[in-house]
Amino acid sequence: MNHLLSIEELNGPIIEALLADALRLKAARGHHETPLTGQTWAMLFTKSSTRTRVSFEVGIHELGGNPMFLSKNDIQLGRGEPIQDTARVLGRMVHGAVIRTFDQADVVDFARLSGIPTVNALTDEEHPCQILADLMTVKELSGGWQGKKIAFIGDGFSNMTVSWMWAAKHLGFALHVACPPAYSPSRGFLDKLDAANVVITHDAASAARDADVINTDVWLSMGQEDQKEKEQAFGPFQVNAALLKHAAAGHIVLHCLPAYREKEITAEVLEKHAAAIFQQAENRLHVQKAILVAIANNT
Repeated sequence: MNHLLSIEELNGPIIEALLADALRLKAARGHHETPLTGQTWAMLFTKSSTRTRVSFEVGIHELGGNPMFLSKNDIQLGRGEPIQDTARVLGRMVHGAVIRTFDQADVVDFARLSGIPTVNALTDEEHPCQILADLMTVKELSGGWQGKKIAFIGDGFSNMTVSWMWAAKHLGFALHVACPPAYSPSRGFLDKLDAANVVITHDAASAARDADVINTDVWLSMGQEDQKEKEQAFGPFQVNAALLKHAAAGHIVLHCLPAYREKEITAEVLEKHAAAIFQQAENRLHVQKAILVAIANNT
C-alpha cells in the first residue's frame, strides 16, 4: 500500500488486513516496532483537530518517526501557494504526509505530485481513518459486522456517510442511512456505489429498527457552522432514548466526536454509551498506526 486516500479505493481484504494489524498493534502497545525510524512525516492541517492530530502525532512517534505539524498559518498554503507547489517541495524533504483539508482533489494531487506516501486524515468527501476505527470498534464490541445491521442517523451525504457506504460495499454488511430528504446521497453517487445492501430512508425509526450499531455525527460539518437552516432539518434525526427503543438488544452507539449534546445525540445517550464512543476515539491511534505500518512495509 502506497497511500490511503479513501475507503472507495480499498477492498474487503485490505480493510480486513488493516483491522487485524490494528488489533495486533493495540494489544502490543508499549512494545513498539519502529518501521518509521529516521523518517519525518509532515502533517498538513487546514482544518482544526483534536483526535486526528493527537493520534497521528503519537502514532508516528511510537513507530519511530518524527511528526512535523504544519497548519495553514505555518506554511505558504495559507497565503495562496497552490497545493501542487507545496507537494513538490515537501516531496523532496519529508518521507510522508498526513493531510486534513477541505478538497479531496488536494489530497489526490499531493500524493501524485509529491511522490511520497500520503494519508487522507479527512476531507469534505471522505474520512477513511475514522471509518476504519469505527469498524475496528464494531469488531471488538460486536464480534464483527457479518449478519449485522448498521444504521447511520444524520447527514446522508457527509464525508462520514460516504465512507461508511463504501465500507458497506466492500464488506457486504447491511447499512441503513436515515437522513432528511434534502441531505440524501446524490443519484449519481448511488449509481456509482451500486450497492443493494445500502438503504437510504427518511425515517430514523426504520433505520434504527433491529440495528446492532447506531452511528451518528454532527449535523453541521466543519465549515458549515453558519448554515443554521440546514440544522433545522435534522430534528427528527436525533439519537435519543426513544429512537434506541427500536434497536436490537445489545446494540452499541457510536459517535466520531466532537459531539453536540442535545443536537445529534442527547447527553443521556452519549453518557450511557460513553465507553464505546471513547474506545472508538482511542482506536484512531491503533488503526492509523496499522495504516502507517502497511505503507512502510508496502503491503
